[in-house]
Amino acid sequence: MSYSKIIHLSDGYSVWTRSEGEGPIKMLLLHGGPGMTHEYLEPFSKFIKNKPIQIIYYEQLGSYYSDQPDDASLWNIPRFCEEVEEVRKAWELENFYLYGQSWGGMLAMEYATRYGSHLKGLIDSNMVDDMKDYEIYINKLRDSMDSEDVAFMKDKEAKNEIDDPHYEELVMKLYQSCICRLNPWPDAVNRSFDHTNEQVYVTLQGPTEFTITGSLKTWSIRDRLQHIKTPTLLLGGEYDSMNPDVIRSMANRFPNAQSHICPQGSHFSMWDDNKDYFKAIDDFLKKVEKTKP
Repeated sequence: MSYSKIIHLSDGYSVWTRSEGEGPIKMLLLHGGPGMTHEYLEPFSKFIKNKPIQIIYYEQLGSYYSDQPDDASLWNIPRFCEEVEEVRKAWELENFYLYGQSWGGMLAMEYATRYGSHLKGLIDSNMVDDMKDYEIYINKLRDSMDSEDVAFMKDKEAKNEIDDPHYEELVMKLYQSCICRLNPWPDAVNRSFDHTNEQVYVTLQGPTEFTITGSLKTWSIRDRLQHIKTPTLLLGGEYDSMNPDVIRSMANRFPNAQSHICPQGSHFSMWDDNKDYFKAIDDFLKKVEKTKP
């Protein structure tokens, strides 16, 4: 069973959502980016087949299927958290699972600190709890590339010439090792990248992954994780652009969390370590369902 619903927000904008599957287990999916789309999360549709699970795909404001206002002041964590809450109310979700991947994982954790009483479970996928940690690690991964290539990239960044074709080739070379290791990339992954809203991405992140200049530059939730009482699954990949060791250590900072690192997975482990990734989610859901009324 699948149907779409346009949700009209209190600020006058509208966002696209779609429900698939049915059953007592409800899960709202938050995509990454910032400014990407739900499209790369499409493996969830296969995962829920023959399971008592209803998933809700949701395109955040500014993303391809929702309204895309030209207003950079809209792109901030507090407003996005309130948007998630409006989506929750529109779908009448209570005692539900919130899944977030990458930027969506950041947003999911932030939502849990504000509205955790509505959650039955939290799944934070491929996201660490401190932006500085991410910046250090992604640069460490880049520094493992050919030294001349690294020097070329840094020179182009210093000159603000990141639209240089060779620079873009080198970024893709890195991404094929830590973002998605399948070759070629799945169509859904390509669509998400093609449909990215650059204004949202640059406002929050900055023009590149390697030097964070956007408003998320100083973001950290590390000292607030102790307040998230919800049962939590922390997912990562051994080849992730997010440090898997940090994701492992995060489990100790939540009151009730467990981590799982996909042995063959990257940032998009739902694609390049599909079976292991979704087995971890399935096991987590079964564990929470067994222990929660």
